Amino acid sequence: MKTTAIDIQNSLLRTKAYVNGQWVDAAGGKTFAVINPATGEVVANVPDMNREEVRAAIDKAHDSWPSYRDKTAGERADLLRKWFNLIIEYKEELATLMTLECGKVRSESLGEVVYGASFVEWFAEEAKRTYGDVIPSNAKDRRFVVIKQSIGVVAALTPWNFPLAMITRKVAPALAAGSPVLVKPPAESPLTALALTYLAEKAGFPAGVLNTITTRNNSEIGKEFCENKKVRKLSFTGSTGVGKILMQQGAATLKKLSLELGGNAPFIVFDDAEVEAAVKGAMASKFRNSGQTCVCVNRLYVQDGIYNEFVEKFSRAVAALKVGNGMEEGADIGPLINKKGLDKVQLHVDDALAKGARVEQGGKPMEGLFYQPTVLSDVNASMLITQDEVFGPVAPVIRFKTEEEVIAMANESDYGLASYFYSRDIARCWRVAEALEAGMVGINEGMISTAIAPFGGVKESGIGREGSKYGMDYFMEIKYLCFGNIK
Repeated sequence: MKTTAIDIQNSLLRTKAYVNGQWVDAAGGKTFAVINPATGEVVANVPDMNREEVRAAIDKAHDSWPSYRDKTAGERADLLRKWFNLIIEYKEELATLMTLECGKVRSESLGEVVYGASFVEWFAEEAKRTYGDVIPSNAKDRRFVVIKQSIGVVAALTPWNFPLAMITRKVAPALAAGSPVLVKPPAESPLTALALTYLAEKAGFPAGVLNTITTRNNSEIGKEFCENKKVRKLSFTGSTGVGKILMQQGAATLKKLSLELGGNAPFIVFDDAEVEAAVKGAMASKFRNSGQTCVCVNRLYVQDGIYNEFVEKFSRAVAALKVGNGMEEGADIGPLINKKGLDKVQLHVDDALAKGARVEQGGKPMEGLFYQPTVLSDVNASMLITQDEVFGPVAPVIRFKTEEEVIAMANESDYGLASYFYSRDIARCWRVAEALEAGMVGINEGMISTAIAPFGGVKESGIGREGSKYGMDYFMEIKYLCFGNIK
């Protein structure tokens, strides 16, 4: 395979791991290739580290903890602010790396850089607001105080589909709280992580405070994070299956976990909805990153009265999407991340068609890892695509009759990350928002993620929240102080 030329010119390209303030190779010079899914070309080769090397990195992070946690909140905030400024300054280079390694269209990559940077900015400010409490005493000679302290070494396991934002959403609150971090990006998209790390180094974070390790040994490194007592907190974004394994492995050390796992988001359009707005919201939520996000719409439920109108307008909008290499001007839909992802999409479509669904738009693979943006109608609950996250640019549309029926269908899932619905009836908006079993609900809105609101799910979609004022709490310990014998 030949190497992509453009990435060699990128000022942020780093091809070594970063441990304790040093850029390092893996033992024996072992590496693996990062592949551009749009072209099949090698973008770069990065170190393939083993468990022993990662254990040594954990030791270095642990050693850096006392001096870093003793910095004032203002000092940590200043470092985060410098990092934020650098991310924004280098947003073009970061977006290019992101598109090259994960296939995301460049306009979305630029958007992710700004979105991801917003978490760094937010937690730079929250670092100075980790307030405790003074509790009114039940005795004249005692005083009660609650303080918050950094949790210790944090391990962050991040996914390929948001190679920047999923790092900043975990790392920024940990650093703000005074905790050192080890980041293990996925093998598909480590270059954005390494570029971010370079900018953090440039911002002045002390050695050992932020470490980024690259490896294909996912199960072994995950096990090390779970079993190593020096790792006090593990934050993972990925599949529910892997999340359950990490939870089991972390039980021996009672590891504190944040798990942002799979989704199967319903998108409900009621008869009284504004159809054009619903179509716009569905387009934004379904086809972002070619349908490869955990909060993507997976099941579209449309009420009888507007079903045909919605399908027609939605299909017309989908037909206008341009498929192509993410570096191409005007591209809306990039490639699937790999052959496995492409095969899964085709499996879902074949199953739906065999059980009576109709193709309104698309429905076929294209050259390489690309798939036509697809709309399926006459979909029902027996089809695999309604039960399993398709993770691709395929939108199944399901007809429903009553509010009670659609809430039952929407909640009939093991997952509960995001839900969306459109209605202009304020009473219905409250009823449905409260009835949906999800950690996040978009009401007449298809894009709900923001640094200032809590991100996370219920049921098998995970544990914990990221972002917002609540995000800091998952990287801190609460300590109660009792002052006695006060006379």
